[in-house]
Amino acid sequence: MKPPVATRIHLMISFVLVTCGVVGGACAGLLVGGRTTALIAAAAAGLGAGAGSFLARRQVKAYLQPDPVRVDGYAEGIADAVLVSIATYQAAVFPLTADGVSDEERAARRTLAYRVSAYDGLPLAVRVSAAAALEAIDEALDKHRAQAAVKALSLTVYEHRAGR
Repeated sequence: MKPPVATRIHLMISFVLVTCGVVGGACAGLLVGGRTTALIAAAAAGLGAGAGSFLARRQVKAYLQPDPVRVDGYAEGIADAVLVSIATYQAAVFPLTADGVSDEERAARRTLAYRVSAYDGLPLAVRVSAAAALEAIDEALDKHRAQAAVKALSLTVYEHRAGR
């Protein structure tokens, strides 16, 4: 059974650190004194580096392990794309001017919004919120209900960002 990646990386870092400490201690010992001083300095430097690496192992492994709560950046980008596509679809359904959007453009924006919202990599909360927003926009009866649904979607997308 292989140890986890974070543990293997920490062991490699520790090995390099201890090796460099031993070599550096030996070189310094040879410059200052003879062979005996080099052996003592190499042992002291190696033990010091090994002890420091052993004491810091929890912090290093915690730093190297991925955060299970974080969402990957690709899913975050798709969630943002869902928000943008639904907002543009909302603008097509509720245009500012009477002849603002043609029927073909409205249908194209609707198709894009539905396709992007159906992506499997989206978090479930974003998919549910996107479905609610699309439903509110598809009814095209109440502009304020649609705005509230898109606002709820934007808050859901914001909550699922890793850098918050």
